[in-house]
Amino acid sequence: MDLFFSKEEQLIQKAAREFGEQVIAPVADQIDRENKIPKEVMEGLAELGMFGIQFPEEFGGSGAGHLCYMLALEELSKAAPGVGATISVNSVPLAVIQAFGTPEQKAKYMRDGVTGKKIYSFAFTEPGTGSDPKQLTTMAVKDGDHYVINGTKRFITNAGFEGTMVVIAKEEESGKATAFILDKFCEGYSVSKPWDKIAAHGGELYDVYFNNVRVHRENMLGSVGDGLWVLKIAMVYGKLGLVALFLGVAAAAYEEGVRYAKEKTHRGVSIAEKFEHVKIAVSEMTMKMQASRLYAYYLGHAADHLKDPMELVKEAALAKVFVAETGIEVCKLAMGIHGSYGLQREYRISRLWSDVIFGPQVEGTAPLLKILAAGVILGK
Repeated sequence: MDLFFSKEEQLIQKAAREFGEQVIAPVADQIDRENKIPKEVMEGLAELGMFGIQFPEEFGGSGAGHLCYMLALEELSKAAPGVGATISVNSVPLAVIQAFGTPEQKAKYMRDGVTGKKIYSFAFTEPGTGSDPKQLTTMAVKDGDHYVINGTKRFITNAGFEGTMVVIAKEEESGKATAFILDKFCEGYSVSKPWDKIAAHGGELYDVYFNNVRVHRENMLGSVGDGLWVLKIAMVYGKLGLVALFLGVAAAAYEEGVRYAKEKTHRGVSIAEKFEHVKIAVSEMTMKMQASRLYAYYLGHAADHLKDPMELVKEAALAKVFVAETGIEVCKLAMGIHGSYGLQREYRISRLWSDVIFGPQVEGTAPLLKILAAGVILGK
């Protein structure tokens, strides 16, 4: 489906597809087993410019736009969704620094993340309060020209990489959520061992501990109390990556289902030819994939053309729900085509099933996002 893609978008999509097939896919089982992306894969992604597709050339990016970024991320995630998760989360702090940062902050922090020289993180979720901004417990206390940050963040992707982090904390004096930029592994920064999750291995999740971490006031992102606005923009741009990631996993499941239907035989005849229910499953998968792709690509197109990112809140929320839930349906159909073989670890579809089911759970559950979108639609 490339009817409305530019030449540049097609070229970058092709480069991502080839890298996924030739470099990532051969080590996908290793990534799944070790929960770590090999160094040579990370270096190759940086060399191809995959960390900066949507960011301006002045910061080392391609300036190719969000749709192009989503096309590439879909292809990379087909090979290993943990790779897609790593790139997606790296993009979130870059997006908010670009949106809220001073010229000095942009000059200092954008290029390393855009070029993949360092890997960035965004820290908001907490152990006892989840993602409720009104219940933040991580505190930032003013001390002269610095703020001293104490607290714990949970499920933070990329927290084990050297690089920059944007953290949301409660500014003590005002009691308001405020964003800060800091260097990971500075004095007082530490992380847990990676969480042993069942999906998207390689996109490592950590708890992050801030113990009297000192951040200069010049590293405040925006002003005191702007943390909620930073968070809203982060969630919008984070969902662009997630939608592409889930689409990639669904596409991989679709391809596995179609391939197996053609290759598996019953008494000398392929099951695709012999069994009507297999034909129906293939058609249903195809319809769902086409619908998901159109929704995802529409979201990327909207992100490139809407001037106010807040206009994307509803679209990003519903696209994430639709693509994630439809991905589960596609993978379930592909599992059905495989029969009992789909339950065996040696068949790729079993790993894809683990990868696809985490979609509706992350960055807002499906019911929560539907309620959020309804509030926008109904004007509340």
